[in-house]
Amino acid sequence: MRTTINTDTCSTSLTPSLAPTVEQALLARSMDTRGCLRRTARGKKCGGSRGRNAENLPPDRVGGYPPARGGTDHTAHPARSSPCARRILTRVTVVPEPDVLARGPWAPEDVVAHWVEDHFAPPPEAAARADEAIDDLRRRGSPSHDGLAARLVDFEERGGRLVLRLQPLRWALRLVPGDAAGSVSALCVTRAHDGRWLAGRRAGWLSQWAGRWTLGAGGAVDVGESPADTLRRELEEEWSVTPDHLSVEALLRLPHGLVMVVGLAWLAPGAEVRPDHEHDAYAWWPADVDDWPEEAGCELRRMARVLS
Repeated sequence: MRTTINTDTCSTSLTPSLAPTVEQALLARSMDTRGCLRRTARGKKCGGSRGRNAENLPPDRVGGYPPARGGTDHTAHPARSSPCARRILTRVTVVPEPDVLARGPWAPEDVVAHWVEDHFAPPPEAAARADEAIDDLRRRGSPSHDGLAARLVDFEERGGRLVLRLQPLRWALRLVPGDAAGSVSALCVTRAHDGRWLAGRRAGWLSQWAGRWTLGAGGAVDVGESPADTLRRELEEEWSVTPDHLSVEALLRLPHGLVMVVGLAWLAPGAEVRPDHEHDAYAWWPADVDDWPEEAGCELRRMARVLS
């Protein structure tokens, strides 16, 4: 358990969802050595509905668990004496905090994926709980089905690049409560050329974050795919649009073991989005986060401020 820093006037009571944990980690890495916030340069569905490569899912898999942490300790510790830090630390709450494995931004071509052939073999109890999760989705009418996705084995930052070593694993393992086994998902936060934020409400039948508003697009990394390519693919699949500019902002490990590659996409002037069936509503929220509607919630507001 670590102390999480909240920088707005929203309630400090956070729910266990994607948005607050990503926000917490990005905020920690956005502080400089004086404890002040620094700004980054502009530069499918998280637990989505389709498991790909299902026909290739082998009966036996081999592999090990990912390292507890890669590289050096990236956690930011703002100086107590800093006046900027004192202002930030006026509101705190203790919640499980994700690991910031690496912080960009990187160009998509500077995110390199090396795939190993060995499939990850989960413990029998984890496999059984994944079976239960898929059965539960079917019972409530979700078209989700199992397949293969990516798992983080290791990573390093080398020569200005983010190098990832990935292996195939069962897609449904990301649904196991408390242990997603290092499954990798990509989140592509999306903005219009004038700074507005693309927000969509996820359909109620989805496997994760059903009925919640989210920013941009997201989903599992396919076998053989680079997570940077996943960001672009998910944006095209979910919103029928391609980015004018795309950057990879961070590599995170969430408390329950899901690894997130967070990207930021900017659209060209005149770009028109068309939501897919995984969204039952969408909106363009104002560029100024303070002007967002009530349904945005505190968690998404904080994450957007960090990415601004």
